[in-house]
Amino acid sequence: NPRIITSRSDMDNGNSNTLMLAFKEDPALTEMMRLRVSSLQRSGQKRQDGERLLLPHEAVYRLDFHNQELSFSRWYFSLAAHGRVTITGICQHWTPDLTHLMTRQLLEPIGTFWRNAEDPEESPLKWLEADMQEFGERIAELAKVRKVMYFLFAFKDAAEAANLSCSVEFTLDK
Repeated sequence: NPRIITSRSDMDNGNSNTLMLAFKEDPALTEMMRLRVSSLQRSGQKRQDGERLLLPHEAVYRLDFHNQELSFSRWYFSLAAHGRVTITGICQHWTPDLTHLMTRQLLEPIGTFWRNAEDPEESPLKWLEADMQEFGERIAELAKVRKVMYFLFAFKDAAEAANLSCSVEFTLDK
């Protein structure tokens, strides 16, 4: 089950057969995708059929898998203040320097967690538990054949990247 972490030591209390991976923003890739959008806008061209353009409230994040024999364990996320964050996995071995992101490369289900504006700031985050479980399991499956995986993080309803901490815990299969 996802849980809220309040300190780094909360994450370190796991046992030695677990691996915690933090989602890291990929600013260069995010910027490259933003440049694609602005280039299309400047030239008046349309996106390719099926192309997925980066929206203004989105950024590209990544997970690097140094160990690929993993089973999904749980999510760790915290969000200061209010808002909604959605995480969409990119399933293909996407080579952003060679190809544009296509909608068919996006994983389902997406991960979503949020705190409504009327909720107290210290209230627990809400999430779609079954979707988050399945999403975590899909990430673990893809880790077996990939060393890096990319994700689109969308920040909505006043959520900001600076207020987010998001990691996923795996158990080592070996």
